Amino acid sequence: MRSVIAFVALIAAGPALAEQDNYIDFARGKALATAGDCIACHTAPGGRPFAGGLALQTPFGAIMTPNLTPDEATGIGRWSKDNFARAMHEGRRPDGTYLYPAFPYPYYTKVTRQDTDAIYDYLRTLTPVSNVVNRRTLPFPFSIRTSMLGWNALFFTPGYFAADPGRSEEFNRGAYLVEGLGHCGACHTPLNVFGANKADQYLKGNPIDNWIAPNITNDSQAGLGNWSVDDIVQYLKNGQTRSSLASGPMKDVIENSTSKMPDADLKAIAVYLKERGASGPPAPVPLSTSDPQMVVGQAIFTDTCAACHATNGTGVERLFPRLAGNAIVKQDDPSSLVHIILTGARATGTEARPTSPAMPSLGYRLNDNQIAAVVTYIRNSWGNAAPRVDADVVRTLRGRLSSAGN
Repeated sequence: MRSVIAFVALIAAGPALAEQDNYIDFARGKALATAGDCIACHTAPGGRPFAGGLALQTPFGAIMTPNLTPDEATGIGRWSKDNFARAMHEGRRPDGTYLYPAFPYPYYTKVTRQDTDAIYDYLRTLTPVSNVVNRRTLPFPFSIRTSMLGWNALFFTPGYFAADPGRSEEFNRGAYLVEGLGHCGACHTPLNVFGANKADQYLKGNPIDNWIAPNITNDSQAGLGNWSVDDIVQYLKNGQTRSSLASGPMKDVIENSTSKMPDADLKAIAVYLKERGASGPPAPVPLSTSDPQMVVGQAIFTDTCAACHATNGTGVERLFPRLAGNAIVKQDDPSSLVHIILTGARATGTEARPTSPAMPSLGYRLNDNQIAAVVTYIRNSWGNAAPRVDADVVRTLRGRLSSAGN
C-alpha cells in the first residue's frame, strides 16, 4: 500500500537486455513489479517510467531514486540476475556497498528468488533510458554508506518469507504480499530515531509527506476494525468504498498498483489485515458539545462543510466521504484531515471508478484557529472520539506545505 518507498542502486557489470519472446514470464514479472509499486518511486514527475530521479524525503535528507531501465551507462543494464537478487535480499550493490533502507530491502528480503528473478526479467524488457541521477544527496554523516553495517546488525534480519502452517493459504498469501513485495509497513509503521520500524507498532500508522499513513490493523478505533474484507478489497481495487475515498499518497498506490492487482490477491491482503491487531487501546471519551472549541467548530462545520458531508457526518455515498466513524478522522495524529482542509484533495480515479471527486482548499479562508476548531469538532462528533487539535499543529503544517510548494 504506499509503498511507497523503493530505490535499488547504482550500476555495475552484467549482461545485455533480456529476450522479450516469453509472454507468460513477461506478464508475471510485470504483475510482480506492479504489486511492488516500483514505478511510483522510480519515476520522477514528468519523467520516463522507471528512469528514476524522484526525490524521496527521509528524516535524514532527500534520496534520489535510481534508474531501473536497462540502460548500461545510467541504469541497471550491466546488472546480472544475481546482482539484482542481492540488492533485493541483502540490501547490497553489485560491488558490495550498502543500500539505504529507503529502498525497503528489509521487506524485499522475504520475496522468493523466483519472484525477484521475474521482476528482473521484466525490467530488462523496458526501453533503456539514459538518465543520470545524482545519488549523493544525503548530508554528512548520513552519506557514509558503511554506517549501514551497524544499522543492518541492529534492525535487518534477512530471509525468505516463511508461511505459517497454522494459517490458511489465503492468509499466508496476504502476509507474503503485505510483509514482502507490498512493503506496506514501510509507510504504515512508525519509525524510531534510526529510521527503522518500531516492531511493536507494526502497521499502526506513521507520518509521511505531511500526511498520515493510517493504522491498518484491525483496531476498531483507528484501524480497519469496522471494515469488512469486501470493504478493503473495494478500497484497494477502486480507491473507494460506499463511505470512503482514497486521497494523498494512497491515491498513487491504488492508481499505480493495487487497482491493477488480481482480486484474489487483494482479498488475501484483506484477510491478513483483518487478523492484525484485533484489539486496540480503549477508545477516548469525546469532548463535550459545550466545549468552547467544539461550539466554534460546529458553527464552522454547519456553514462550510455540512452541505456536502451532511449535518450528521454521513456524507454522500461514493461522492463525499462519511466522517462519522471514519478511521482517518480518528487517528491520533490529525495531519491528514488538516492537510485536506488546507490544500484540498482529489480522490483516486481507477478504471472501474473513473470519477475522482475533489474537495476544494479551504486554507485560504479559514485561519489556523478555525481549522483547529472544525477538525476538533469532526473528530469528536457522531460517535467519533479523538484528541483536540491545537492551532499550533495547523500553523506548523501550513508552513511545511507552503515550503513544499503545496
